[in-house]
Amino acid sequence: MEKNTIIKRYGADPVEMTRTLLCYAGLADEIGNKNKRIALKPNLVTPTPADYGATTHPEIVEGIIGYLQENGFENISIIEGSWVGDKTSEAYEYCGYRTLCEKYGVEFIDTQKDTFTERDCAGMGLHICDRVGEFDFLINIPVLKGHCQTKMTCALKNMKGLIPNSEKRKFHTMGLHKPIAHLSQGICQDFIVVDHICGDPTFEEGGNPLKTDCVMAAKDPVLVDAYACHLLGLKTEDVPYVKMAEELGSGSTDLERAEIVILNDEGRIIRRLAGDEEDPYEARFAAMRPPLDVSVDIDDCESCSACFAALTAALCRLSEEEQQRLPRIAIGQGHRGNTGKYGIGNCCRGFEHYIPGCPPDEEDIFQALKHTFLR
Repeated sequence: MEKNTIIKRYGADPVEMTRTLLCYAGLADEIGNKNKRIALKPNLVTPTPADYGATTHPEIVEGIIGYLQENGFENISIIEGSWVGDKTSEAYEYCGYRTLCEKYGVEFIDTQKDTFTERDCAGMGLHICDRVGEFDFLINIPVLKGHCQTKMTCALKNMKGLIPNSEKRKFHTMGLHKPIAHLSQGICQDFIVVDHICGDPTFEEGGNPLKTDCVMAAKDPVLVDAYACHLLGLKTEDVPYVKMAEELGSGSTDLERAEIVILNDEGRIIRRLAGDEEDPYEARFAAMRPPLDVSVDIDDCESCSACFAALTAALCRLSEEEQQRLPRIAIGQGHRGNTGKYGIGNCCRGFEHYIPGCPPDEEDIFQALKHTFLR
C-alpha cells in the first residue's frame, strides 16, 4: 500500500468493512514478522457509546483483531488513556472494550496508570507513556470528528491518549497545535484505520453524530488529517498542527497527489478519486453538518479540552438572545490565582462567581449560566 493512498469502504457492518480494507491493504505483509508486538490505539476519550459520535466503534477494533489473529499475529494489545476529567477504566467498561478483550484474549493497557519518560520529539521534550515503547507496530484507530478548540481531530491528535494527564494539561498551556505536531515525531503511527461511521462534526465528546457509515485506512497520518479537513469543509490551514507536522517530516498534506480508493463489499475498486475531489458518497452529508455557533465573549487562557467542551455544549443550549446577555467568561489554567467576576472550573476559583469542577459538569455550567451569569 502506497503512503499517498487512502482506502474507503461504506456499509452497515463495521467488522466486515474493516476486514475488507485490511485485506486490500495487505496489512499482514506490512507488519511482516508474526512475533511483532502490535498495539491498537482507539479513541476512548470519554465513557460514551460509539454512536454518540466521540469514541471508536469496538466493532472496528474487533475487525482488526480478527484479521490479525487469522493471519497468525497473537501478540496484540489495546492501549489508550481518556481525557483529563474522565477515567479510562470507565470508558473501557461502558464502550464495550472489556467484552472485546475477554472475547479475543487481548490485553488492555490504561495509560492513565502508566509511568512515563521524557523523549526528544524533534527538538521538543515531551512525556510519553512507557508502555508505548514496548510495541513494534502501532495501529491508530481515531474517530474523524470536530473539536471545539482545534476544529478537527483525527489521526495526529489521537496520539494524546498515549501521554500522561499532566502532559495533556501542559499541551494546553503550549497552545495545543505545536506539541501535537511534535508528538508525531515521538510516536510513529505504522497504520491508521479511521472510524468515519458517525463522528460528531462539532464536538470531541460527541452528542451530535453525523452518520456517514464509512471506515478508512491509510499509512500517512498527516495525509489522513488533511483529508479529514477536506471532508469537514475546512482548509488545512484552519488546523495548524497538520501543516506543522508536515514541516517536521511526519507526512504530506498534498491531496492533489493523493489517491482515494473506494471498495465494494468484495474488496474490489468501484471508484478512484484524487484526494481533493469530492467523494459522491460524502456529498449528501455536507449540508447536514451543523454550525457551531457560540457568540459569547470567552476569555480562554490555556483551557483543557474537557472543560472548554463542557462550556461550549452548555452555551449551545442557550438561546441566541440569552447568549448575547452573558458577560465575559474566563476559563483555563492561565487564570489560576487570578480574580474576576465570572469563571469556569477550579482554575477560576478566585473569581466572584465560578463553577467548580475539573472539568465541571455541563449541566452545572448550563444552570449557572442561565440563573447566575445572565445579566
